[in-house]
Amino acid sequence: MESFFQQVIDGFRLMSWQEATGVIFGIISVFCSRANSVWVYPTGLVSTGFFTYLFAKPDVGLYAEAGLNAYYFVMSIYGWFNWTRQKDGHDAVGISWMDRRDWRIALGIVVIGWAFIWWVLKSYTDSTVPVLDALVSATAWSGMWLLAKRKIENWVMLNVSNFIAVPLLLYKGLAPTAVLTVILFIVAVSGYFQWRRIYREQLNEHV
Repeated sequence: MESFFQQVIDGFRLMSWQEATGVIFGIISVFCSRANSVWVYPTGLVSTGFFTYLFAKPDVGLYAEAGLNAYYFVMSIYGWFNWTRQKDGHDAVGISWMDRRDWRIALGIVVIGWAFIWWVLKSYTDSTVPVLDALVSATAWSGMWLLAKRKIENWVMLNVSNFIAVPLLLYKGLAPTAVLTVILFIVAVSGYFQWRRIYREQLNEHV
């Protein structure tokens, strides 16, 4: 435990301005997401842009994580558009639960994404952690798709990714980003219950 805290302290002390910017905007973004605010996307674009660069650096070598953040960047643009669409003066996409089709797509993204990313990492990169790196990315791919669709279960899928990512980030010496991920995990638990409450309020508005 003492070595963990020392690693965190050293990580913050040696943290680059790129990682610091990514961490700060990542925290802002997840709080915006919890509040069901469209600002989750512009703040997320800043964070994911910096993390794409950071993870792709040869001395870090989390290539799937770099690809994941590039995917986040693209999905943030799509989600921003999707969340701001209007229909009869209201948001066209409201918070909802997943149906069977959503589950099939979400799990398909995880399984196919995991296998594909693992194969790419194993075949074409010098990644030392291809299995876990691929799993973190595949579950987060699915979670980001669900977030863009405003599905409540996005919080569950993203937290599966966060849970696996923390030890992986510590192993790679990215302690500040690991701390960010722990914060994201805690906020995601809160966000799940917050979105359930907002969903019930939506139902009451249409009664």
